[in-house]
Amino acid sequence: MRSAEVCLLDDDPNVLIGVGRLLSSANWDTQKFSDPQEFLRYSEAHQPPVAVIDICMPIMSELEVQSRLREISPPTRVIIFTGDESELHRVAALCAGAVAFFNKPVDNDEFLAAVRDNA
Repeated sequence: MRSAEVCLLDDDPNVLIGVGRLLSSANWDTQKFSDPQEFLRYSEAHQPPVAVIDICMPIMSELEVQSRLREISPPTRVIIFTGDESELHRVAALCAGAVAFFNKPVDNDEFLAAVRDNA
C-alpha cells in the first residue's frame, strides 16, 4: 500500500531519479518536477501534503516557489534540500515556513523521517 503523495522539485534529473527512488522505496507516491511553474500548477490542483524543493532553480528561486506554494496550497508542508550549505539560505527557508532543511547528499533515514513526520 502506498503512503500519501510527495512532490519533488529539482532541476537535476539525476536527483529526481535518485530521490524519487528513495521515496518510492519507502512507499511514497512521488510526483517529480523539474519546472517550478509546472510544479505550482500541479500543486494548486492537487494540494499535496508534502513538497521537497531544491533551493537552486533556474527559473525562480526556492523562496519564490515556497511563497507561491503557500498562497495556492496552504496545507502543503515544504522540505528544502540543497547542495548550497549557506546558513543564510537555511534561515531564510525556515523563516518562510519550511518544516525541514537538508544539505545534499541527505541522510536517507533523517530525510524519510522528515517526510513521514510532515505528511
